[in-house]
Amino acid sequence: METLKQHLNNLLGNALHSVTDLPQCNANVITSSKREFGDYQANGVMAIAKQLNTNPKELAKDVQKHLENHEDRLVERLEVAGPGFINIFLRNSELLGRANTHLNDLDTLIPKIESSQTIVIDYSSPNLAKEMHVGHLRGTIIGDSLARILERLGHRVVRQNHVGDWGTQFGMLIAYMKELPKKDNAPPDQLIDLENFYKVAKNRFDSDPVFADSARSSVVSLQRKDPEYMAIWEQFIEESMHHCEAVYEKLNVTLKRKDLDAESSYNEDLPVIVEHLTTKKLLKESEGALCVFLPEFVGKNNEPLPVIIQKTDGSYLYATTDLAAIKLRSHELKADRSIYVVDVRQSLHFQQVFAVAKVSGLASSTISLEHISYGTIMDKDGKPFRTRSGDTVKLADLLNESVRRALALVTEKNPKLNASDMQHIAQKVGIAAVKYADLSKNRTSNYIFDWSSMLSFEGNTAPYLMYAYARIKSMLRKQEVVNGAFRITSVSKPEERELLLKNLQLAEVLHTVAVDCYPNHLCNYLYELAGCFMRFYENCPILKAETQERESRLALCMLTAESLQQGLDLLGIETLEQM
Repeated sequence: METLKQHLNNLLGNALHSVTDLPQCNANVITSSKREFGDYQANGVMAIAKQLNTNPKELAKDVQKHLENHEDRLVERLEVAGPGFINIFLRNSELLGRANTHLNDLDTLIPKIESSQTIVIDYSSPNLAKEMHVGHLRGTIIGDSLARILERLGHRVVRQNHVGDWGTQFGMLIAYMKELPKKDNAPPDQLIDLENFYKVAKNRFDSDPVFADSARSSVVSLQRKDPEYMAIWEQFIEESMHHCEAVYEKLNVTLKRKDLDAESSYNEDLPVIVEHLTTKKLLKESEGALCVFLPEFVGKNNEPLPVIIQKTDGSYLYATTDLAAIKLRSHELKADRSIYVVDVRQSLHFQQVFAVAKVSGLASSTISLEHISYGTIMDKDGKPFRTRSGDTVKLADLLNESVRRALALVTEKNPKLNASDMQHIAQKVGIAAVKYADLSKNRTSNYIFDWSSMLSFEGNTAPYLMYAYARIKSMLRKQEVVNGAFRITSVSKPEERELLLKNLQLAEVLHTVAVDCYPNHLCNYLYELAGCFMRFYENCPILKAETQERESRLALCMLTAESLQQGLDLLGIETLEQM
């Protein structure tokens, strides 16, 4: 089933083609900002009129006349407004039909697309030398939300967790681990706190020349795949992944061990990348390093910026590994899109790597390489979010603190709940609050982390949306309404129709997110949907209405609850039946 917007774009696009003879006409249909402007508005006439050097208002009238002679089941009427806009008013009967189709089969609320793609999403990707910190939050949950949305629309999504599990830092960690007492193949007690373990090893490396030599020697042994060193490395990786997976479980993130795309898995491919770039005559030596210089990348003084592929000592860099990953994703996984959810500070890196991949043929000519960047989480003073001592905030600690604060709120609002229910609600609300506060922001912007606003039951927050959902479900339970029991038979009030139409727009919002990868579009939609429901609830009696109208409005409530639940689930947020 086409979304409303897809149907209208096709309808008006074809009408524009018929009256202009242009081969391709974009009607540019958008949701109307005000009720008096119709349900949708077509703005594409202006651009086409300019292209034809004709009057846009007259062209809009021609389109209106054409469609009046070719009646459409969805469109009730069209109005030409302003210099050439077309306001579109939809038939209630068609909206009711679509809504009842969804009520009969809730899976149709988000229909599958006709042409699916293979889409690789590289996200989270922590360095395994430390525990995950607050800086990993955005990439992890933005990437996971995009993966859920694209998968729900019918794409084949390949999740890739490109963890940093290789490099010189592992030499110092292994050297330190070798000094600790052995515990019958169990990890040493010190490894329980990964962050502290790393700090101690780093301090030793910086202050003790003998230890530093041992660390460098450990790197060499690791690169040679010495069994003893590989065993310690694997133990360290396992313990690190255990910490990561505990955070993923807390966050309700879909990444699993099978999604690992570790840096070390490309070790044997790196010489092949160098050979390929050499064959393509792209490598040049610069100060002993092998680099690619592309004309579009220059510095402040117009000096060429290198993409370093291999350092003087023969070691490789992130760019080399990323090129190997692109080769795999493009030529073996046959990806149509490869999406990298990585913070904005890596923008130049990815621009250069993508350009090298394309010019060298490591990426196919058809694959779309996309850096989905995001900003930084700031404290109330506008500085990067840290502890009072200036250390990075462990992500697990942040989530635990959110649950603790949510528990205090739940206890205050509903002290009669038993302890188990309080803890369950606090767990869901606390995690949801952190996730939604992030996902509801424009991903490219920095934002200020604020406990009071994210845990508020008012405004565009997770607690507000979760409460709206729980409120609807409570009413449906009391009325013993089950799926498919009632149909929506009429929409007699403006607030009722507004809510009906908003429910039918979920899929088109998801199509937008699938293209531009901004999950805040979905958050804004859910907030607007909840607002529509509140206006409907205040202005349209439900339980006191006559039988047919009461059942119709209860069915609309059920559809709204389903839209909220499916939308929040795509953000990785679990709903509660009662709060």
